[in-house]
Amino acid sequence: MRVVPDIEDEIVNAINAVRARYSYVFTTGGIGPTHDDITADAVAKAFGVALPINPEARAMLEARWRQTGTEVNEARLRMALIPEGASLIVNSVSAAPGFRIGNVHVMAGVPVIMRAMLEAIAPTLKGGRKVKSITILCRVGEGSIGAAFGAIQAEFPDVKMGSYPQMGQGLVLTELVLRAADEGRLAVAAERVKAMVGEAHRKAGFTEAVEAY
Repeated sequence: MRVVPDIEDEIVNAINAVRARYSYVFTTGGIGPTHDDITADAVAKAFGVALPINPEARAMLEARWRQTGTEVNEARLRMALIPEGASLIVNSVSAAPGFRIGNVHVMAGVPVIMRAMLEAIAPTLKGGRKVKSITILCRVGEGSIGAAFGAIQAEFPDVKMGSYPQMGQGLVLTELVLRAADEGRLAVAAERVKAMVGEAHRKAGFTEAVEAY
């Protein structure tokens, strides 16, 4: 995730950097009627295309405005500015559409509208392999298991491992989270980590079984 200010060149640079590296890019915010809504302008510049008023987008907006008795003015028509060659993303909440150009999806910043847009485009997105996860609870601090945990990570480079300490009420608890697409490798790695945690517990005087979920 990148948080980019309302500065055209910074948006352009961010778009061009990430669209070359990733299958999909999603932007949120900056597609409204005010002076600081410059996402469409920046995306058009990033792709080197014009930014005309899109007839389909204008028709969607004007249909909603007729229903609500809203005046058509220059500021509101900014929401119909769509980069040339882009396809629209339907906005079922407030009519102002987002758009897709290349692998970049431009959506609203208002959460309820962004969700509606994401639901609209979800069927068009191709997913990768599902990643499974296992969380193992460790009752000693990270410093006690850091070296052993790092050694297991080196042994299983295809299994992403993270350590997340949880503190409060006088308890020390470390959540060790393992993630991988290969369930077999994940299971083997989890057994190694559970054995390591069990040994750390025994050294600390804990007798409970190692918990995992």
